[in-house]
Formats: sequence, structure tokens, C-alpha cells
Amino acid sequence: MSKELVQHLKQFVTVNRLEVFEKVLNYRTRYIAVVLEDIYQSQNASAVLRTSDCFGLQDIHIIENKNQYNINPDVALGSSKWLSLKKYNEKENNTLEAITNLRKNGYRIVATTPHTDDVDLETFDLTKGKVALFFGTELNGLSDLMIENADEYLKVPMYGFTESFNISVSAAIILYHLTSKLRKSNINWRIDDDEKVELTLEWLKKTIKSSSLLIEEFLSKKNNN
Repeated sequence: MSKELVQHLKQFVTVNRLEVFEKVLNYRTRYIAVVLEDIYQSQNASAVLRTSDCFGLQDIHIIENKNQYNINPDVALGSSKWLSLKKYNEKENNTLEAITNLRKNGYRIVATTPHTDDVDLETFDLTKGKVALFFGTELNGLSDLMIENADEYLKVPMYGFTESFNISVSAAIILYHLTSKLRKSNINWRIDDDEKVELTLEWLKKTIKSSSLLIEEFLSKKNNN
């Protein structure tokens, strides 16, 4: 059904837009996912979304414990429209739920923080499996609970007096390095054909005005035939 809907909705967008969709989908990956734990500064949170989209990531997981995640449209520049956002906010502490969900889906849980057993960005091994990169708050970093339940620890080498990067800078450095390395590897990092169809459908829905009415009309005609 998704393929049929995609074919139907394609007639309502320009050829150029469809070509852009196809180009972006060829570089989209779910091999690396970004997880934001309790981020409270909207400009930094939104910058991470924009960076993730630019580097071809599809999935962003958002943990809301004390802080609600807000998108700054002037910074995100519409990037959230093209990403798959999953929020965890039904409990007082949602970190373990996010970790459990990601681990169940085959992700290594990686804390981006200095740690006694950490690995430098340069030597981080992508061949061991899919990666969920956790980023913490600007002030306190990741929670102790997250760090205690991580599988691995990743750090960006620093040589100044300051102990950490701004979260948006840290995400940009790490994602640039890892996505570049991923695309040069023999790892099967691309999304499959079924995922491409589903994402195309979602993007068409968000692009076309009154797309829900067009879909309703299409389904109604199909059921009556």
C-alpha cells in the first residue's frame, strides 16, 4: 500500500523535489543514531538536528526527564521535518527505556564523555555494529545512570584548559568523523528499499498541502473499485 500511495502522491510534487528525495535517500543511514538526554538549550538541541540531517542520519532519540525538548526554528531550519524523532517522556526518568529500546534494536550504547575506559574518536571501531551516540546536557553532561549502563565510551581529544566542547560542536565533530569513516567502509550502512519507500511517503506527506485529504480520496476510490 505504501508504494501505491507514494506513486499517487508523486504527481503533486515537482520532478526536482523527487530527484532531491532520491539523492538524499541514497545517503541516508540508520547505522548511527543520535540520542539527546535531557537537553534544555533549544539552540544547541536544534543545531544537533541540523547537523544530523546534513550528515545523512535519519533517527534522533530524545530523552525528556526534567527538560522538555524544544526546537528553535531559526537554528534547525526545517531539518526536523526530514528526521525520524522518537521521544521518551512518559516516566520520571526515561533514560533506561531509551537504552533498552535501542539495545533491543541492535545498537551499541555509546556515551560521548571522558571516562576511564573511553576510546578516542580516531580509533573508534564502527565494524562492531550499529551505534547509538548519547549526548548530555551542556552543564552536567550525561547522567550517571546513562554512563553506568553504557556499553562503550567515546571521547574527542582536547588539548586546552576547557574540559568539554559545547554539545552542538561535539556532535558536529563526532558525526563528521564517523559518517565519513562509515561511507568509506565496507559496512552495509544504507537504508533498505522498504525503508526508502516509507520515508518517501512521510516526506511527501509533509511536503504536500492537504496530503491527508489526497490520501483519503485515493483510499476511498481504491476501496470502491
